[in-house]
Amino acid sequence: MLFSAPLKSNSKKIMLLGSGELGKEVIIEAQRLGLETIAVDRYENPPASSVAHRSYVVNMQDKDALIEIIRHEKPDYILPEIEAISIDALFVAEKEGFNVIPNAEAVNKTMNRKNIRTFAAEELGLKTGPYKFVTTQEGMLEAGKELGFTCVIKPVMSSSGHGQSIAKSEKDISASWEMAKEARGDASELIVEAFIDFDYEITILTVRNGKETVFCEPIGHEQRDGDYVFSWQPMQMSAVAKQKAQEMAKIVTDGLGGQGLFGVELFVKGDEVYFSELSPRPHDTGMVTLITQSQSEFALHLRAVLGLPLGFTFYGSGASAAFKSETNSYAPVVDVADNLFSENSFVRVFSKPETHVGRRLAVALVYDEVEKALSKAREIITKVKDSK
Repeated sequence: MLFSAPLKSNSKKIMLLGSGELGKEVIIEAQRLGLETIAVDRYENPPASSVAHRSYVVNMQDKDALIEIIRHEKPDYILPEIEAISIDALFVAEKEGFNVIPNAEAVNKTMNRKNIRTFAAEELGLKTGPYKFVTTQEGMLEAGKELGFTCVIKPVMSSSGHGQSIAKSEKDISASWEMAKEARGDASELIVEAFIDFDYEITILTVRNGKETVFCEPIGHEQRDGDYVFSWQPMQMSAVAKQKAQEMAKIVTDGLGGQGLFGVELFVKGDEVYFSELSPRPHDTGMVTLITQSQSEFALHLRAVLGLPLGFTFYGSGASAAFKSETNSYAPVVDVADNLFSENSFVRVFSKPETHVGRRLAVALVYDEVEKALSKAREIITKVKDSK
């Protein structure tokens, strides 16, 4: 493959639609290959813009505004990094010959839980838990009664756990309804899921370059309010369950098509595997690969997009822990103790321009045996603070 310098007439360009902390790592990897990088987001100075060659601030759901930027920049690759963007803009861009990663229809299916769930369960025949789609509080209550409490309630379109809740009884329905309406995305329709009494949940990072599909070691993770707080790799699981998980991940990513990295979320109970969700881009739980693999999920994503070979070395086990702000600030400062940087641990700060309670500002990474790494990551993150 030919590589040129950025900011030249023959430069290869990538454009990120959504430019948070995961996008920042993608752009860093692109810079290492001499690609010209453009960061687009809804607010000024998102993390990825600090390392991109250029950036734009735009209403991400404004079809005409997005298309105008795409036509002006003429990127070789368009990488959607968030759900809350105009899918119509992506279809138009693709029709005009732009390369949307993995493809516009895959983004359309995965940005909406209704689309991906019906595709996985009804078209591909993958095993999932029972579910219902509802548009009213009354419908939510009826779905809860039919599926049984406890149930999980999510907007069909949201990100990072926004608007998700667990209803343990009919008394929780009203609160779940109010929480769903606060989602960052579209809360006009909700999915009510029967609670699967799973043993654990995993992410299978699945990478496609048009010639081969490779898998990273399974990543275990812990969520709170639908958002990742801890992850570790590898997740110890039976050989049977691991094979089923990889087979399920390949079926759904083959069905979506295109190139890039996919974060396939699955529930596991014994040797049985259930499909949950999928993101067609680097996954927050996959930040652990920054310390466990020779090529992180971000590097693999870029390789796959460019059609490069996907070989990498799994160095060994490790863990990650997210630091979430406990304050509201327009000038956030993260206080990281010096001794948190050691021979087997470090902290990455995302440099977000403002924060609110619960916003993710940094991640701690530890390289060690899983139990030791996770224990140390949990300890480290308690020593990261909002500076007043």
